[in-house]
Amino acid sequence: MDIRFVQRGAEIDDKLREYMEKKISKLEKFFKRILNCQIVVTHHKGSFNVETTANANGVILRAEEDALEPRKAFDQSLKNPERRIKKYNSYLKDRAQLGAGEDFSFSLEDNTEAEHASAAVIDKVKKVEVHPMEPAEAIMQMELVGHAFFMFQNADTGEINVVYKRGEDSYGLLEPVK
Repeated sequence: MDIRFVQRGAEIDDKLREYMEKKISKLEKFFKRILNCQIVVTHHKGSFNVETTANANGVILRAEEDALEPRKAFDQSLKNPERRIKKYNSYLKDRAQLGAGEDFSFSLEDNTEAEHASAAVIDKVKKVEVHPMEPAEAIMQMELVGHAFFMFQNADTGEINVVYKRGEDSYGLLEPVK
């Protein structure tokens, strides 16, 4: 796994870097196909923010935590991806989504870009790959990323859909009207 460190207003010494590499490598015992990982350490106003993003064969795992020490922020940020990976793996096993020994990948042949025109000021534009998948898979991907919504291409209809979190254990699906 390729691990990249980004430092913003903070210095990561070799001891802390080795510690982070060792801990992030343990994610591979839960999810075998982690291709790369980026760890961003930011120091701002006496607090450290650690953002960890891992690409697991197209499935993005992201976590972010703040603490007074970078090591503590890093340790806290690893708890969420570990929990999400375990939940996702149990989902796959429970639903028998995969055959024995098969790898899975959320790949996309056609990249679709959304264009937004509005009178409101847009301060950030984020381009996302829209993958064909079932709504249940989209919910799991949303949970892995830790967002409240997730845009995807519905594998059944070919339309762009959005799943969103409605409460503790409920979700919604937005489908376009023709």
